[in-house]
Amino acid sequence: MTRPSWAPEGIDLDRPSASRVYDYFVGGMHNFEIDRELAQMIEKFTPNVAETMRANRDLLRRCVRILTDAGIDQFLDLGSGIPTVGNVHEVAQARNPRARVVYVDIDPVAVAHSQAILDGNPLATVIHADMAQPDSILDDPEVKRLLDFERPIAVLLLGVLHFVPDEADPAGAVARLLEVCAPGSYVAITHATADGQPAEVLEAQKLSGRTSTEIVLRGHDEIATYFGDWTLLEPGLVQLPLWRPENPDEAVEAPERSGAYGGLARKD
Repeated sequence: MTRPSWAPEGIDLDRPSASRVYDYFVGGMHNFEIDRELAQMIEKFTPNVAETMRANRDLLRRCVRILTDAGIDQFLDLGSGIPTVGNVHEVAQARNPRARVVYVDIDPVAVAHSQAILDGNPLATVIHADMAQPDSILDDPEVKRLLDFERPIAVLLLGVLHFVPDEADPAGAVARLLEVCAPGSYVAITHATADGQPAEVLEAQKLSGRTSTEIVLRGHDEIATYFGDWTLLEPGLVQLPLWRPENPDEAVEAPERSGAYGGLARKD
């Protein structure tokens, strides 16, 4: 196939990418036919997967609005993926033009497109790094240029930890990132789970093994440990549709169908 201008040399066009599959599910334009084919296979097992992906992105935006209104003006977004409308820097800088954002992703396609979008924005940048190697992130010159860990910061880990296998020690990576944060900082986490899921969801999980980033489903209690001793804000670690919905008076039917938990915690 013809390589589009936003896809740098070296990208394997014959293998689906998790970030491009995600981009497809949230309505993005930066995906290939092979990504759409895999996405459609996953949808056959889990028809609500696109809704879940959008719920995760919506939760991200709600978090950023809440945090910006609380005075947070710097964000570290890990596993940021391919940017679509309503990204962290757009939401945060609409409320505070001085807000600073660093995106981090392991996928060069996501990084390349982010670089194009952020061109000309001196207060937002993207780095190509693996969140399982937190010191490489903390030592990155762009991170040091934009973020001051001696001041409160928001660490965003939305929809990324389930791509980190146990052998890569995701808990240790998160602990290292949170260790350097100043009091008053926040961490937001969403994570896919098998809790309450039918067998077809587990079958769909196996399809992720066809990408370079297989999904690891974890339970509520294990996900909760990633917050360490930080204080979980209400309503705690809950299914995505139950986390501070835009219309709290509307009843949510079968929230467990979202297949993921989300929460926000503060370092006191």
